[in-house]
Amino acid sequence: MNLDVWFSWYKEILEEFSFDREMDEKSAEMLRKLLQDRNSLSPQDISVKSDIIIFGAGPSLKRNIKELNTIGIDNLTLICADGAVTALLEEGITPDIVVTDLDGKISDIIDSNRNGAVMVVHAHGNNIENIKKYVPVLDNILATTQSNPLKNVYNFGGFTDGDRCLFLAIKLGAKNIFLAGMDFGKIITRYSRPDITSNEGKADNIKEMKLKYAKKLVEWAAENENINIFNLSNGEKVSGVPDISFSEIHNLTQQ
Repeated sequence: MNLDVWFSWYKEILEEFSFDREMDEKSAEMLRKLLQDRNSLSPQDISVKSDIIIFGAGPSLKRNIKELNTIGIDNLTLICADGAVTALLEEGITPDIVVTDLDGKISDIIDSNRNGAVMVVHAHGNNIENIKKYVPVLDNILATTQSNPLKNVYNFGGFTDGDRCLFLAIKLGAKNIFLAGMDFGKIITRYSRPDITSNEGKADNIKEMKLKYAKKLVEWAAENENINIFNLSNGEKVSGVPDISFSEIHNLTQQ
């Protein structure tokens, strides 16, 4: 997604959610300053396999992870939204890349980073304090923003952690992308919202709106990007994204 296209989405999102672009840019500038004297990453520094699986934090997540363990992961790059990192660690899996705005379970985000996961840290107007607090304790960081890119802060398009995983994978040159735990429905999990007391709960209105935009962005990518996207989740059907089974993934990645 080029920036001209993204900024048309971004303008709509700012209006829909009453977000403050100046605060987004303030957050991005804070992230830039924190990384200016460190060896932050560029996209060229990150090597991925041609087949990438992306983990969101929806109701299908745990089932999808358990199924993944039956086929093995050697031929796949694993990218996850920050909430999903907890579910992966629970099953003994460290992702290759964590895409985070630092609102997941921070101890698990830090643990995955210490075990080798690249951190794609996203700046927006509501996470300035978390950026100040946690970026100094993380390594191997690629910084992103949803507003104007800066030196060492990139914009690949995307709104939620899940669909930003997708646009990152496209930027990194993936051939096939498999979506796991990305249900786009009205049910959230404790991986998406660590503050809920049960394993699942009903999404509030804002979360539902965010998931609708995430789904629309995935559908845009399926139609407009030169990429194969497949869906493993049991949630809403995504236009242009066919369902796939783990046995089919195994066959495809062995070719």
